[in-house]
Amino acid sequence: MSDSSRDTAEGAGWGSARLGEYKRLMPPKVEKISWLNPRTLWAARNGVLASWFGDPTGRTRSRWVAQRAAAGAPADKVIRRADPERFSFMVIGDTGEGDDPQYAVVPGFLRVSQDTRFAVVASDVIYPVGSADDYGTKFFRPYQDYPAPIYAIPGNHDWYEDLGAFMRVFCDDAPPLDPEPAPRPLTRAWLRSLLWHRPRANDGQHLDEARRLRAEPTQQAVQPGPYWAVDAGPLRIIGIDTGLLGALDAEQGGWLREVSRGPRPKILITGSPLYVDGEHHPCAIEGGGTVDDIVRDPEHHYVAAIGGDIHNYQRYPVDVAGRTIQYVVSGGGGAFMHATHTIPHVSVANVTEKDFRCYPLRGDSLAFYSRLYGRRLHLRRFFTLTEAEATAVIAERLGIPPTRVPGEAPRITFRIRLVASLLGAGRRPDRTSRFRLPVRKIYTQLFSPSSATYSPPFFKCFLRLDVTPEAVRLRCFAATGNLAQEIDPPVEDEVIIPLTRS
Repeated sequence: MSDSSRDTAEGAGWGSARLGEYKRLMPPKVEKISWLNPRTLWAARNGVLASWFGDPTGRTRSRWVAQRAAAGAPADKVIRRADPERFSFMVIGDTGEGDDPQYAVVPGFLRVSQDTRFAVVASDVIYPVGSADDYGTKFFRPYQDYPAPIYAIPGNHDWYEDLGAFMRVFCDDAPPLDPEPAPRPLTRAWLRSLLWHRPRANDGQHLDEARRLRAEPTQQAVQPGPYWAVDAGPLRIIGIDTGLLGALDAEQGGWLREVSRGPRPKILITGSPLYVDGEHHPCAIEGGGTVDDIVRDPEHHYVAAIGGDIHNYQRYPVDVAGRTIQYVVSGGGGAFMHATHTIPHVSVANVTEKDFRCYPLRGDSLAFYSRLYGRRLHLRRFFTLTEAEATAVIAERLGIPPTRVPGEAPRITFRIRLVASLLGAGRRPDRTSRFRLPVRKIYTQLFSPSSATYSPPFFKCFLRLDVTPEAVRLRCFAATGNLAQEIDPPVEDEVIIPLTRS
């Protein structure tokens, strides 16, 4: 097994490594998404409009579900597969930007996914707005050689065009919804309708051609809607749709409570992680209660909850009344990297730094972002930190041992400390920073995507889960864009999740 980022800097992708062969998989022309482009921002406006004028996705989702039910989808929305008691499947999140970082994941994904029964895309299949004509280069082409079915849950970006393309691709070529009556003038709904982004009239004209890239019978899958459950071997995998604003409507909440009943072990796949960046986000359900209330209920026997949306890997083993539920963030499948170095000293739900895992390592994240800021602000000599310097200053700020011990400990200078502070590096809870650049909020929403690097290391990741009647083995594999990690993808984290009650 090759070195991981926890072993060596080379295992993280630093240094003069040989570039991987992923570029041969890419189309001749690649459109690079820039979130500083006013056209992109304007097209992606529906999330803001929903927060200002009311979120219509609950009603739209209900209409999609009703349409699929009328077409013959099972009422309980359960996909019953004929998998054996021992099987494997893949999870990959936030994939579809269609550029180097997404395609750099593919060679390792195909290698690790050999003999798996299916895969799940956990949130944001297509950036920037879920358009049908983007599925060719951002879904069908990169995964054309994965021989098994792919299921998916939508993320907020898939909802920016009312989920029409997602439903066509994953839900038996669902036709468009009938138009609704116009809202009353001068109401919030009327204002929202005036400004709402809708798909182009001719969007999807190339979709049939794109489907041919995954046309084998073994690759086909039909979902009953944007949320679903899969019964596979001893496990039930439940995928929920958190829409534009990260919440569940009452109808989906009622379904989730019902489908969660019973002693069968369960894993939740969600577009909004329940633990992330050292914080608890239980995910509200319209009408009362939260998704995490359902996950924590011992009668439901959840063993893990995996969420996309945040473009890195994190794991929180949370003790719930004497049993451990693994809360995982896995959104590093292709889109720009969200910083991990901004995660503060972890102390949430009795999970400490000793228990917490993340990828990229915080030091690698800080080194990565220092290069981005140095390039963008034309201050490379000031901002750029080596991976050893970044690792050392993170350890100092958090009061923890270095995850990867450098060969020779660097001297931590005033400049290094200042750069770490400016870039929002996490600290112990008893210390606060007077000033930091907007790395976690504004930067990752606007500046970071446009600054995404198109040369390694990319710090992408995906999961493989191996299921037996007794346990699930969850492994997080890295994709850096370098050939060494393509040939032998390193394991960045591994955990055994018991399925039997103690």
